[in-house]
Amino acid sequence: MKIHSTAIVDPTAKVAADVGIGPYAVVGARVVIGERSTIESHAVINPDVTIGVGNFIGHGGIIGTAPQDLSFSPGRKTYVAIGNENVIREHCTIHRGSAEGSVTKMGDKNFLMAGAHVGHNCEIGNNVIIANNCLLGGHVSVGDGAFLGGACVFHQHMCVGRLAITQGASAFSKDIPPFVIAAERNYVFGLNVVGLRRAGLSAKDRDEIKTAFKLVYTSGLNIAQAIEKAATIKFGAAAREFIDFVVHAKKRGICPYHHHEGREDYED
Repeated sequence: MKIHSTAIVDPTAKVAADVGIGPYAVVGARVVIGERSTIESHAVINPDVTIGVGNFIGHGGIIGTAPQDLSFSPGRKTYVAIGNENVIREHCTIHRGSAEGSVTKMGDKNFLMAGAHVGHNCEIGNNVIIANNCLLGGHVSVGDGAFLGGACVFHQHMCVGRLAITQGASAFSKDIPPFVIAAERNYVFGLNVVGLRRAGLSAKDRDEIKTAFKLVYTSGLNIAQAIEKAATIKFGAAAREFIDFVVHAKKRGICPYHHHEGREDYED
């Protein structure tokens, strides 16, 4: 174990033998840190945080502090659970759950750039990139492979679908369906066709996703009518994922489509 002499590690913490902990870092009670992890200087890992193997926590990161929720009681037992091989760069903040027994969750192989904030009870999937100074309110869920552009803000209780990408300095309070490009204030501009190819989706899957996208956004049907018509089409798993996301969108609904004159952004 490579623990700097100025670091403070609570005796109840379970820290793997090869973990590096830098100067003035603090590791709180009942923290678990897996093998091959690095905690850089001045980072604070608060009590009841679990961190898997191969993680990197940058300088000044704060993991597991109390949520920014006026209803929160300091006596509640709440948690943060972080998976494996995540990179959490300097000065990121990840808050623990708010309700008794609840948890803020992060999967595997995510990359949080400097200054990102993940609010209480968020659920981050796998292979997600969250760029500098993104702000995620409480109860935001982010699907696998999403890319959140720098300085974006996400309202509490919303969802970002798998392989979606958001333009920097945008703001969202409505759900962002999977596979789309979203930007500005609650707008979808098209499909993330480059991301779909890079993710290995077949040409057939991509064509079906385009069909589902057009049905929801450009067919002239309202959402209920589009969902009804989609039920008559034999979509594969990927396009069905898009439709199912729309069906189960939160109360505020999905981001609407912003049409570019003379350009179809959902085409290859």
